Formats: sequence, C-alpha cells, structure tokens
Amino acid sequence: MNVYLTPSISERLHGNTYPGRGIVLGLTEDGSRAVAAYFIMGRSANSRNRVFTIKNGELFTEPFDASKVVDPSLIIYAALRQFENKLIVTNGNQTDTVYEGLAAGKRFSEALESRCFEPDAPNLTPRISGLFTLEADRPRYEMSILKSIDPEGSDCARYTFSYPAKAGLGHFLHTYVQDGNPIPTFQGEPERVRIGNDPEGFSAELWEALDPSNRISLYVRYVELKTGACTEILYNKNN
Repeated sequence: MNVYLTPSISERLHGNTYPGRGIVLGLTEDGSRAVAAYFIMGRSANSRNRVFTIKNGELFTEPFDASKVVDPSLIIYAALRQFENKLIVTNGNQTDTVYEGLAAGKRFSEALESRCFEPDAPNLTPRISGLFTLEADRPRYEMSILKSIDPEGSDCARYTFSYPAKAGLGHFLHTYVQDGNPIPTFQGEPERVRIGNDPEGFSAELWEALDPSNRISLYVRYVELKTGACTEILYNKNN
C-alpha cells in the first residue's frame, strides 16, 4: 500500500468552506503512534461562541462568552474521553453514551443504538463518532455516522466502519459535504488521508486548511502505542 498516493488532509479540504465538524483517526508513518483529531466549525453566533478546553486528559467544548449562549444542548459536550485502552471522540454528547456503553460491556455500535442524528431541522446534523483501540500489537479503530434516512427525519440510518490501523494512513469523517441551506449531509465511507510523524506539522496543516471565517477549534492527540505517552495540540479561534 503506497500511502503517498493518499491525499493529504489539506488536499481533502481544499475549496470546502464548511465540512462542519470532523474526526480524523489513523496511525503515524512510522507506525508508533495513534492519531486522533477533532475540529468544529460554526456559522451561527451560538456555534461560534465556543472554545476547546482540556480537563484531566479529556476534551470539552465550552462557551467562550457564557453570557451569549442561546442553546447549549448541541454545542457543549465532552468531545474526547478514554475508557481503559479505548479512545473515544465524537461530535456531541454521545461521547458519554459510548463511554457508559463500553463500561457496561457493550460494543461501540451497540452503545450508539440508543442515539440518532441531531434534532436541528432542517439540517438534521449527523452524529459522528470514533473509537481507537490503543494496542501496540494490533491497533485498530472504528468510525460511526448516524444520519437521517430522508429530508424529513423520519428515521435514522446507521453506518459503522472498522479499520486495522496501517502506518501513514488515516480516515476522515465529517458532518457535511459542503456549505448549503440546508447543509448536505456527508455521503459514503470515511475518506482516506495521509498521516505524518510530526504532530505540529499535521495540526498546522489541518488548521490552515479549514476556512478561516468558519473554523472555531481544533484538537490533535498523538499517542505512543507502547508507552501511552501523548502529545496534545490545541487551536482556538476565540483565544
């Protein structure tokens, strides 16, 4: 497999002003570190009034100016948590649903069976989630998207994708195809992207590829599979 033929994250995002929220999971080129990235974008004042914060190794969205919060239900949540050797990252409060499901002995897809897309008609934003199993001898990850089966939101379509982690390769899942009104929902499988060894370089490339007028926050974590040591990088537009 020649990962150099795989598009970079900047190539994937080129010309796309609004992919919405996005998750990238993958393995570094040298095969030693798991990579997880999560970004948020926003068009409304309520969505743009956010920052990422790290508390006890977990990632949260929080209001930048609490006095301007209109509706916190879909914008304030834990975005990244870890249960044992499993790293959870999602675009909503289903992070807690997955965590609690794993603690109860459920599989990733089973834990998400109680959830569906967001109730934000007419967009009906998909819930996207990722789970990285941090095992040095067999690293692997799963990605999920829960989205409306039709424009009316009559039911939920559920897709789960499972990948063995391969050196230099990642997968990118985002909520929207591009900007629009209503915003068109992501289609197809998670997109292949190239993952390098340099956390600062990858993070900067991803941040710069996001449309400056719509990007809000980005978090990237590189985890050493043998030791668990991690490098964290955080970007907040509201800083």
